[in-house]
Amino acid sequence: MKSFTKFTLRFAIYLLVLGYLAADLFLFNGPLSKRIQASHPDSPESIAEAKARGVVARVFNHHITRSQLDRAIHERLFLEGKTLANLTHTEKKLVEYAALGELIDHELMRVKVKVNTHKLLVSDEEIDTRLERFVKKFSTRGELETALTAQGMGTMEDLRNRIAARIQQEKYIAMRVDPLAVVSEEEITEFYETHLQDLEIPERIRARHVFISTLGTPPETAKQKLQTALDELNNGSKTFAQLALSLSTDPATKSIAGDLGWMSRSRLPEDFANPVFLLKKSQPTLIRTKLGYHLVEVTDRLPAETPKLEAVRDEIHSALTTSKRHQAVTDFRTALRRFEEEKIDIFHDQLTP
Repeated sequence: MKSFTKFTLRFAIYLLVLGYLAADLFLFNGPLSKRIQASHPDSPESIAEAKARGVVARVFNHHITRSQLDRAIHERLFLEGKTLANLTHTEKKLVEYAALGELIDHELMRVKVKVNTHKLLVSDEEIDTRLERFVKKFSTRGELETALTAQGMGTMEDLRNRIAARIQQEKYIAMRVDPLAVVSEEEITEFYETHLQDLEIPERIRARHVFISTLGTPPETAKQKLQTALDELNNGSKTFAQLALSLSTDPATKSIAGDLGWMSRSRLPEDFANPVFLLKKSQPTLIRTKLGYHLVEVTDRLPAETPKLEAVRDEIHSALTTSKRHQAVTDFRTALRRFEEEKIDIFHDQLTP
């Protein structure tokens, strides 16, 4: 009888507790219900707490912090040879959103890679090769360790894991976009025929010179020296190589008989290119430029020509493949972000106003 009474009492207590929980959760929005709601990632309390910790965005509830974003901004500007101090307010906002976009894409990729890990195997050899290339960027072990700390990595094993993850991401992207970057023979031919003018190899000359700068020599003195040199060249008493070695102030060519190599007009200053390209072959001539006087001789000439398709096929194929792949990657990332839009939260009030 006592056992029955104890059981009945326990059962009644259980029912009472369950009734309270049900009422708290579903009827009265009581303390327990409020606590559960507050712990939800999308609750005002959770969002406020995340912002207080410097969170600027969430992807699948993975937090992207202000410090991560700042680091990404500085890395992006460093690769472009810029600093924040040199940017306008609008430019800073553009860079900030671009860097945040990269971080969001990275997190989306990380999730997708995790799901497809079995298809994205990375060998130790691949990691070792990439790791060796990375380490060579630093002159000392201390510089490497400082860089690792700045990136939130404490050990070389952390670095290996980061590299492995990056390779997996690259393989995942390649798996999705490479089939879209196939270039056909018809596309190569069409590009060739459409861009014949762009593919044209311009007229080229090979020339040599004896140069005397007028920076440290009076113009008349420089001119007279080279006129005498021209006379010696014409009467055969001196060779071009001898004159270049004894007179030229161009250190890059004086020891190689003044040879300037093959040149196209677009690669030369106008005050040098215009008169030189008018010269006939084997006709030494004095030319004045803003830098000084030149005794110039054209030693060979090649007319402008359009290369045959076979000669530029690989170059065209590479350019078209790169262009297609770049567009495919951009389209894929845009589609992925749109597809997972509900899993992405950006706290715009945490960014540059």
